[in-house]
Amino acid sequence: MTQAKKDNKVTVHYTGTLADGSEFDSTREAEALEFTLGDGQLIKGFDDAVTGMAIGETKKVTIPAEEAYGLPNEEMVFDIDRNQFAEDVTPELGQRFQLDAPDGQQIVVAITAIEGDQITLDANHPLAGQDLSFELELMTIA
Repeated sequence: MTQAKKDNKVTVHYTGTLADGSEFDSTREAEALEFTLGDGQLIKGFDDAVTGMAIGETKKVTIPAEEAYGLPNEEMVFDIDRNQFAEDVTPELGQRFQLDAPDGQQIVVAITAIEGDQITLDANHPLAGQDLSFELELMTIA
């Protein structure tokens, strides 16, 4: 029985849930996820969980936050003045925006607090600090 290993192109169906049981993502009603094992496209824990699986095999895994999107980094939370938003934008809690970082890359931030003219933005991944559970099914190995 062939098992998935580093550098194999694989397709996987998955359903991802949080500790409270809420679903955050799934391919079950869509196309299976295709990726190459070990190329760094996915979180380490997901890649590790698929490694060694055989076609048709299913498994449930829980990936600790450190092997998923990491722990929240306080340096990625910062305040800006309301006047840095365009006049036609009304900042609201939970809104997401794409910003240009000093190095030219784009980052996604979420508004996490609004106090007067100070807006707190968080550039951490929305799943940072969360342990993630996945139900996996390996569909193909190439």
